[in-house]
Amino acid sequence: MAKRLSPLVYLDRTPDNGSRVTSNPEDEFARFFEETEPRLRRALVAAYGAERGREAAAEALAYAWEHWDAIRDMGHPLAYLYRVGQSRTRGRQSRPLFARPSDPEPWFEPNLVAALEELTEAQRSAVVLVHGFAWTMKEVAECAGIKVTTVQNHLERGLRKLRAELKVRSDV
Repeated sequence: MAKRLSPLVYLDRTPDNGSRVTSNPEDEFARFFEETEPRLRRALVAAYGAERGREAAAEALAYAWEHWDAIRDMGHPLAYLYRVGQSRTRGRQSRPLFARPSDPEPWFEPNLVAALEELTEAQRSAVVLVHGFAWTMKEVAECAGIKVTTVQNHLERGLRKLRAELKVRSDV
């Protein structure tokens, strides 16, 4: 049980080592939020599109705040919160996955959005995070809670489908 000493310091009583001073849970969560939010949001946006991805990230982080005592002791809280975001926003897929650009001269392949929508969720996440946000396959695996080789398979299959859909002949 934690005993409050001051606004910023808590004293934890542990059976093995007596007492130890820790920081305020609100400060711990603020640091966790700063480190985790951008990566979680990018992963969920890559999987579900901008609107649902941002909503899923917000839901997951609200859950983390509500359950901070359990979340802070987890080995892989990012992967857990990714799943929380998925489940908290499930069933709200009535809108298109990606917004159509209104700009007549897009800065990317005009058919890319439609081609990305044809990929599975796992393939789309792997392709967008690795090639769009420059994540490593290890980072994607940690976030999704899967093996690196599984990410590599999703990435290769997704790229193969994109090349076929966009009629790309070489890997330029």
